[in-house]
Amino acid sequence: MPFADTVQQVPPETTQQAVGYPALFLLVALGALIPVIPTGALVSSAAVVAVHQQQTLPFGVLMVFLVGATAAFLGDIALYWLGQRGVRSRNGSRWLAALEKRATPERLAQAQTRLDEHGVLVLVVSRLIPAGRIPVMLACLLAGLPLRRFARGDAPACLAWAATYGLIGILGGALFPEPWQGVALAVTLTLLISTTPTLWRHLRRTA
Repeated sequence: MPFADTVQQVPPETTQQAVGYPALFLLVALGALIPVIPTGALVSSAAVVAVHQQQTLPFGVLMVFLVGATAAFLGDIALYWLGQRGVRSRNGSRWLAALEKRATPERLAQAQTRLDEHGVLVLVVSRLIPAGRIPVMLACLLAGLPLRRFARGDAPACLAWAATYGLIGILGGALFPEPWQGVALAVTLTLLISTTPTLWRHLRRTA
């Protein structure tokens, strides 16, 4: 059978999955390392698309959840390891400096207090609170938390994070007949979730 005919017989859903899952993994993992990529919106959007692929339900949604959680976890572990190298070095590192720039003294102090009170369980909450991950990660680094212990707390945190944003995508996919409509809703919701705390803190400071 000619190669062109073989390609034409491949279902579009299969092609989208072959490209989409690796792309989702790479973007979420990169977003964990460089916290400017809206990883929550990526997972939600992927979940919307998975909901509309009827032939692959519920496998597609489950794959989005697993890929998103795994990528987030590996990205966190890589960033923590890089941060540890900076803590141990006399001159620090650009990764540690980047973490310190993203954590205000006030938020870092709050994260250190919560870490002292609740241990690694605070990682689960930090993953679900917008901009909460970096201050808690920095607090763990400054407290000298071993990578293995950090990983034990970060694994359930990434699972909870992927489930939360996956559910947002499932909601958007179920409410609208067209995938783009669900994606638009999911992205809007995730942006609101991520920006509301920052706006609230700004309003409190200016009040």
